[in-house]
Amino acid sequence: MQSRTLTRLALALGISLSTGLMATAAQAAPMIIKFSHVVAATAPKGQGALKFKELAEAALPGKVEVQVFPNSQLFGDGKEMEALLLGDVQMIAPSLSKFDRYTKKLQVFDLPFLFDDMDAVDRFQASEVGQGLLDSMKSKGIKGLAYWHNGMKQLSTNKDKLTRPEDIKGLKFRIQSSDVLEAQFRQLGANPQKLAFSEVYQALQTGVVDGQENTWSNIYTQKLHEVQKTIAITNHGDIDYMVITNAGWWDGLPDDIRAGLSKAMAGATEYANKLAADINERDHQRIAKAGAAKIQTLSKEDVAAWRKAMKPVWEKFEGQIGKDVIEAAQASNKS
Repeated sequence: MQSRTLTRLALALGISLSTGLMATAAQAAPMIIKFSHVVAATAPKGQGALKFKELAEAALPGKVEVQVFPNSQLFGDGKEMEALLLGDVQMIAPSLSKFDRYTKKLQVFDLPFLFDDMDAVDRFQASEVGQGLLDSMKSKGIKGLAYWHNGMKQLSTNKDKLTRPEDIKGLKFRIQSSDVLEAQFRQLGANPQKLAFSEVYQALQTGVVDGQENTWSNIYTQKLHEVQKTIAITNHGDIDYMVITNAGWWDGLPDDIRAGLSKAMAGATEYANKLAADINERDHQRIAKAGAAKIQTLSKEDVAAWRKAMKPVWEKFEGQIGKDVIEAAQASNKS
């Protein structure tokens, strides 16, 4: 009898200890945060995601585990937004041009010849209006956390001259899928052609299109300078990303977790943006050294002519973007 009692007691203690250990383990398990993106891990965006992982896990040891999935390992461009809203992934970083179905305000970054340079973009993004755009999609369940840079766009063509708006009249230009970018080239009498990024080199090589617009790093890595005669330093637009998360998930985080992630994101943003600037400058010099394409610099008068030609595009989208947003962007050019 005593033996059976001792056995029952041992079993009870075993179950109790097991339950306690399971509860402790569950309590200690870190929160999994999945960060998915579509570029290589070595790209500035890829490096920024890895830096965020490093900083977040250091700030919140044992509380969070950030899993980074580069190169569309989880979801491609077409599926990542849906996955974010469903909670299958917690963070993604799409191009700003891909948000027009959620808010028209972010089209401000596609407006041509609006910003003087990347410093002006930085000032605008850090301004009250720029920071407000991070929350412009909250009603759709999307919370913006930070802007990450790719860089300023340059124009290139298979022609010898590219300094004034009339130099691209009648030419075919590859564009991303964007109403603003389509209007930009139509305003100049050029013919915009929507093509996937992976198709641009062959399209330029075979003459399907005559020109394109891109950052120095994109031009160099895709070898677009090898199939173009002229690249003009226009800095006429911005290709950037917004790191976003599910608004409901973010708002539901414990205060200490949200604060730690915010701090980590700030550090990762500074790191990624510095890296993007360095890589663009390096690739600019590489393209110049290669000598395959002639690089042209625009004078102040040239830039003024482009801005004048582009004003109708600004006016066309003012109602969608907001006059206050455009004016704040213009003001950022005054350092």
